[in-house]
Amino acid sequence: MRKLRHYVRSIPLLASSLLLVLPGLANDMAKEFAIATEGYRYSFPRDHGAHEAFRTEWWYYTGQLTAKGGRPFGYQLTFFRRGMMREHVKTLPSQWAVTQLYLAHFAVSDLSQGQFHYAEKISRAGLGKAGADHDRLHVWVDQWRAESSATEPSTQTLQAADENLTLQLTVSQEKPLVVHGTNGISQKGSAVGQASHYYSFTRLATAGTLTIGKESFNVTGTSWMDHEFGSADLDKNLVGWDWFSLQLDNQRELMLYRLRRADGSADPVSSGTLIDREGRGQHLSIGDFTLAPTSYWTSPTSKARYPQRWRLTIPSQQLSLELAPLMAEQELSTTGSTQVTYWEGAIKATGTAQGKPIHGQGYMELTGYAERFTKKL
Repeated sequence: MRKLRHYVRSIPLLASSLLLVLPGLANDMAKEFAIATEGYRYSFPRDHGAHEAFRTEWWYYTGQLTAKGGRPFGYQLTFFRRGMMREHVKTLPSQWAVTQLYLAHFAVSDLSQGQFHYAEKISRAGLGKAGADHDRLHVWVDQWRAESSATEPSTQTLQAADENLTLQLTVSQEKPLVVHGTNGISQKGSAVGQASHYYSFTRLATAGTLTIGKESFNVTGTSWMDHEFGSADLDKNLVGWDWFSLQLDNQRELMLYRLRRADGSADPVSSGTLIDREGRGQHLSIGDFTLAPTSYWTSPTSKARYPQRWRLTIPSQQLSLELAPLMAEQELSTTGSTQVTYWEGAIKATGTAQGKPIHGQGYMELTGYAERFTKKL
């Protein structure tokens, strides 16, 4: 395990619902892993499973929950898969060979109490410790798992537990899944391969139990699920990204990501998807929306200065929103797994759509503020 932990520190696993497949595909890597290209044909339930031809993949759940009596919570449960290059696999004895590495993050925001809890796991595939099926949704690390129901494929079970934190949820599809981007890819750059395959369940009815310490709660709410896979590293001109998922009370949803340059400006390939009441997605390019921070918060732990409140406008939809966190302290420092410090937490949205008041909820992820993402392989 000591060798495994040392080895993990050299892996640039990007802890996000945004898979950055950007410049930097070395020739040897291109020979070992597939790249995301136009024309990909999704097939379900197969594409809910693992895609080991690609180097990096994740299954990402976030949501807001309410206990009886109105006590609010946010949660995140994420599973990452990282395919290892052959040259690195050879550095370990065969019985410890790591061909597929699995990592997981689990966080709960106790919003009324102002407390943030998180846990993390790491394991290699093999011996049943971690893995993912190839033909359906079933991914696990130890006892943490996400799995589709054999009898009801539109229903998924989530499970995670730490010493003082336990989550057991059932999430059920309320809308069709949405594929992001165009022509089967979510573009993250201008060159071939600078893309990912990316889809979401944007509105999942959620119910289950949550335990924090000695308190146990029956909870209900709404969740969002991302699944994304591709290959390559963060471009040298980018330092991180800002990602948002929103569920609005007019039965629309919105996903946006802003790839961030060192000077704070957005890369031109930043984009998003607007989902209508029936579940149809409309691709948004960076010219279709404006997204600007209006206030900041400095972490007392990492000293990172995060933008916290944002102003979002989509002129073609006459949509104007103010986005704000439900709690400032929702920062994860994942020293035991992905070696990344990032902010991920529950947010609210207020504003107008076609001149009428609108509200919403969602999640926000902010990376690259505590330290710049760098290519380590």
